[in-house]
Amino acid sequence: MRVQRVISPDDGTESWTVLADDWAPVVPVELFLVHLTDQGRSPNTVKAYAHDLKDYFAYLEGRGADWRQLRFDELAGFKPWLRLSPTQRLGGIAAFPSATPFCTASTVNRKIAAVTSFSEFHARHGVQVAAVIRAASQPLTISRSSFRPFLVHTRRDPPRRSRLTVRQPQRRPQALSDDEVEALFAGCARLRDRLLLGVLLEAGLRIGEALGKRHEDVRTPDGVVEIRQRVNANRARAKTWERTVPVGSSWLRLHADYLHEEYGDLDSDYLFVTLWSRPRGRPLGYPAVTDLFARLARRTGITATPHMFRHTYATRLLRSGVKAAVVQKLLGHASVTTTIDTYAHLTVEDVRRELRRAGCLEPEDG
Repeated sequence: MRVQRVISPDDGTESWTVLADDWAPVVPVELFLVHLTDQGRSPNTVKAYAHDLKDYFAYLEGRGADWRQLRFDELAGFKPWLRLSPTQRLGGIAAFPSATPFCTASTVNRKIAAVTSFSEFHARHGVQVAAVIRAASQPLTISRSSFRPFLVHTRRDPPRRSRLTVRQPQRRPQALSDDEVEALFAGCARLRDRLLLGVLLEAGLRIGEALGKRHEDVRTPDGVVEIRQRVNANRARAKTWERTVPVGSSWLRLHADYLHEEYGDLDSDYLFVTLWSRPRGRPLGYPAVTDLFARLARRTGITATPHMFRHTYATRLLRSGVKAAVVQKLLGHASVTTTIDTYAHLTVEDVRRELRRAGCLEPEDG
C-alpha cells in the first residue's frame, strides 16, 4: 500500500488517498478522506490520516481481518503491532521486550484516534464497526465523593477513554529565552527573515498562517495583522478561525523597511516570497522555512522551530498577567481549556518564582 497525493482537475484542490498493491484506491479509506476534504480539513491533516489508515489496513491485511467485522482482540493487536519495526511487522523476527518501540506513544495514540474517527464515520453510514471501538472504551470515574456536576443526568454519554491508547508523558511547550531570541534575530542575514521571525514572536502565528500572509493582511494604521483562511499557492494554511492580532511598532517599521529595501516593485500578493532564488516572487514555502532554521542553527548553535516562537509569545503574555481567555483569542485556540492545559506548568513555575522573591523558598543554586 502507498499514500498518494491527488489534485482535483476541476479546481486544483489538493488531497490524499491510499492505494492498494494493485494501484486501486482503498474505497472505505477514500470515502473517509473525501469527507475530511469536504469538511475543509487541511491537506496536511488529510495526509496524516491517510498514512495512519494505510498502516491500519496493512495490519488488517496481514491478519486476513475484515475492517467491517472486527473482533476486539484483532483491534487490540493494532497497538503492539505499531510498536514493531517495519521488518518485524512482516513476521519471522521477534523483538526483545526492552527494544525501543518503532512508534512513540504519541504516534500510536494519533493512529488509534484516526482509526476511531474512521470507524465512527462509517458507523454513521450503516457499517457497525464503531461497536468494537466503544467496547474498547470505559467510562471515566467522576469522583468518589457525592458531588455530581449540574445537569449531569442530561448528558447522553459519560466521558470515555480508550483501553487501546498508550500512556504518554505530558510535554511542556518549549519557549525561547530572551538571549536565544536575540541571537536568532541577529543570525538573520535578510530583513525578510527577521520579519518572519518577528510575526511569529509578536503575533504568535503558526508558520502556515505566516506564510499565507498577503499585503492586505497588514493594517499598518491600526497596528494589527489579520489571519484569514484561504487557499494559498504555497499550500500554507490557517489552522483555525480568522482573527486579528495587534503587533508592535518595531515590527511595523521592520515591515516598511523590508518592503522598501528588499521587496521593491515586485508584483505579488504574498508578503513572504523568494527574492534571491528563481522563480523570484514565488510565495515562500515550508521547505524554505526549514532551510532558514537550519541555517540559524549552524550560525547560532540554537536549535529552534517556528512553533517555539509561538510558545514564547504565549508564555510572555501569561507571565505578564494577560488573562487566559485573551491569550486563547490571540492564539486562535478553539477553547480556553486548550490554552490552560497547554500552559498549565506556568502556574507552578510562576508561584515558585514569587515565593522565592518573597523569601519563602530558598533561592536557586548558582
